Amino acid sequence: MRAAVAAVGAVALLALSACAGGPSLETRSAITASPGDSHELTIGSAGFTESELLAQMYAALLDHARYRTRVVTVGNRELYEPALEAGQIDVVPEYAATFADWLNAKKKGSKAAPVASPDIGATMTALRKLAGSRGLTVLPAGRAVDQNAFAVSATYARKHHLKTLSDLGRAKLPVRLAAGDECVQRPFCAPGLKKRYGINITAIDPKGVGTTPAKQAVQTGKDEMVLTTSTDATLDQFGLVLLTDDKKLQNADYVIPVVNRARAGSEGPAAALNRLNKVLTTADLAYLNEQVDSWRRLPADVARNYLKSKGLLPQR
Repeated sequence: MRAAVAAVGAVALLALSACAGGPSLETRSAITASPGDSHELTIGSAGFTESELLAQMYAALLDHARYRTRVVTVGNRELYEPALEAGQIDVVPEYAATFADWLNAKKKGSKAAPVASPDIGATMTALRKLAGSRGLTVLPAGRAVDQNAFAVSATYARKHHLKTLSDLGRAKLPVRLAAGDECVQRPFCAPGLKKRYGINITAIDPKGVGTTPAKQAVQTGKDEMVLTTSTDATLDQFGLVLLTDDKKLQNADYVIPVVNRARAGSEGPAAALNRLNKVLTTADLAYLNEQVDSWRRLPADVARNYLKSKGLLPQR
């Protein structure tokens, strides 16, 4: 599935790991340097389907803007974020709320109070401050969001007239929730559902977040609801529907490009990447995920076909 993605070799991975222990970019002069416009850019992917799709779209848009790009797959944020600071990676797709809290914890420790919230404006303000001190530039958020979401069976939703999480709270139904075992304590999971919506969570069935067994448990009626994500592409296959988070329990995890300021912080890369914001929606992202995960298509092909369909790349 990743044949079109340039893999990071063992030597490169060691180099990325090593930079995590190096001096902070906060002490380097690159922070105050003029925004850079390198015409050879490396785009990082975290290795899961959605990240690969976004990285491939970024690469295609930058290629079209006459940049030379390559896509590398790096397994996790602990590796690619220091590489981004160091200029070994120039662009990565990220998620506003998650990245803001991650950078804040990196600066202040794992017990730091969250800076992200359901308000995208406030979240972006906090994120840009944290990222800027590390020589990173956060480009504007678009319309696509990938955040925690909760789904029930379509039959269950029809029977109890459910469209939103508020509807479920008002129904006072006992709800067994298929999720990760950490859901018991996470404020955006069981405690938040109880406090914000008054949902009667009777038990957590520890089947993981959006896994096939978790969805099957709701499909068969063993559980009433499953924790998944807003871009889950397989809900229809299990007869499930999302309930709207109408009181905004979840933080604003909008898709954002993050760039190394010294290498890709100029107007050129920003203009190329910002074109995607005008078209990409949460529903689009779910559909693109489905083409890779269910239809077994290559992320690079899916990405380019989508951009062509939206007029962002020529049809040839």
